[in-house]
Amino acid sequence: MKESPKKIILAYSGGLDTSVILAWLQDKYQCEVIAFCADVGQKEELSGLEEKGKSTGASKVYIEDLREEFARDYIFPAIRGNAIYEMRYLLGTSLARPLIAKAMVDVAKKEGADAFSHGATGKGNDQVRFELTFKALAPNATIIAPWRTWEFGGRAELIEYAKAKGIPVPVSTEKPYSMDRNLMHLSFEGGILEDPYQEPKEEMFLLSVSPENAPDKPTYLELEFEKGDCVAINGEKMSPLQVMETLNDVGGKNGIGRVDIVENRLVGIKSRGVYETPGGTILFHAHRDLESITLDRETQHMKDELVIPFAKLIYNGLWFSSQMQALRALIDNTQEFVSGTVHVKLYKGNCTIVGRKSNVSLYNPQMATFEKEELYNQYDAEGFINLYGLQLKETAKLRGIK
Repeated sequence: MKESPKKIILAYSGGLDTSVILAWLQDKYQCEVIAFCADVGQKEELSGLEEKGKSTGASKVYIEDLREEFARDYIFPAIRGNAIYEMRYLLGTSLARPLIAKAMVDVAKKEGADAFSHGATGKGNDQVRFELTFKALAPNATIIAPWRTWEFGGRAELIEYAKAKGIPVPVSTEKPYSMDRNLMHLSFEGGILEDPYQEPKEEMFLLSVSPENAPDKPTYLELEFEKGDCVAINGEKMSPLQVMETLNDVGGKNGIGRVDIVENRLVGIKSRGVYETPGGTILFHAHRDLESITLDRETQHMKDELVIPFAKLIYNGLWFSSQMQALRALIDNTQEFVSGTVHVKLYKGNCTIVGRKSNVSLYNPQMATFEKEELYNQYDAEGFINLYGLQLKETAKLRGIK
C-alpha cells in the first residue's frame, strides 16, 4: 500500500457494512473520512443518511442526486447498444457503479482527498467496477477495500464492533437476502436465494406485482424514439429520468421484468440473482424492435454481434476504458436513424411489441408483398442463388456427389 492516506472518500450506504467501515477507517488511519452517497433511485433508503453518517464520525456527508445523469448517460447508452449480459441480465448494478465512482472522484478533487474506500467484498463484481473507475479517473489515489484486509471474519463480528462503537445495527444477525436498488432495477442475492432451486417468496418483490395478480386487461403504450433514445410516452415528452420512472411504474403494475438467473461473476464464481427490471425491460424490447425497421440488415446483424462484448465491458467494470469509448462511438453512429414509434402491449408479465412505425423505415410493403408488384423482379433471384450456391455446387462435384 502507498503511504497512509490523509483524507478518504467512502462509498457509503448507511447499512451495517459501510457504517462499520466508516468507523474502522478512522480507527485504522486516524484521518478524515468523507461519506459519499449517490441517489441513483433508491427511494426511501436515503432517509436519515446524513445524520447517521455524521453521528458515525464522517467529517462530511455528500448525498448527490445523480438520477437524471444515470438515466441519460448510463441507462440510455446501454439501451442504444441493447446491452444484456448472458442473454437475461440488463445490468442495473453494473451501470450504476461507474457513475458512483466517477462522482466520488469529483468530490475527491473538490475536497483534496487522496484515497477511496468501498464496502464491496472480495468475492463480488462491485470491487472491480469501483476500482477500475478509480484507476481510470484518479490513477494516483490510494484504494482501500476493507473486506479484503480487515480483521473481521463475518457479519456477527461486524455487529459486535458496531455495538461497541454505538452504531445502530439490525436486531438480527440474519439477512434473508441482500438488495441493491436503482432506477434500472432492484436486485436480490445471497441468503435464502443461495439455493438455486428454491423459488423466491412473493413478498420479496417490491417493484412489481406477480403476473398472476396483474390486471386482467392489457395496458398499451406508445414509445417514441429519437436517435435510439425514448423521448416520449403516449405522446407526452419526457426526460430520461421521467421515462424510467414512468415505465418502472406501469411495468411494475403489469408484472413486467422479473428474472431469476445463475450468472457468471467476473471473479469466476457462479451467483444466483433475482432481478426486477420493469422499465428497462420495456425499453430494451421496444428499442430493439424499432431497429428492425430502421437499420439495414448487415448493420443490424453486426450490432447484434456486438451485444456480448458490449455487455461484458459493462459487467466487468470497464465503462471508462478505451475499448468502451470506441464501441460506444460505433453504436451511437448506428443510431442516427433509429427514430420512430413502437406500440407495446403489457399483459401479466409479458411485454409484447404489437406495432412499429418510422418516417425513415426501411420496410417497404410494396417490396415485401406476396401480391403482384413491379419493384422486385423475382427472376433476378435465380442468378443470385446460382452465385451464392456456387461454392456448394463445386464442393459437391469435388466429393463425387451426383
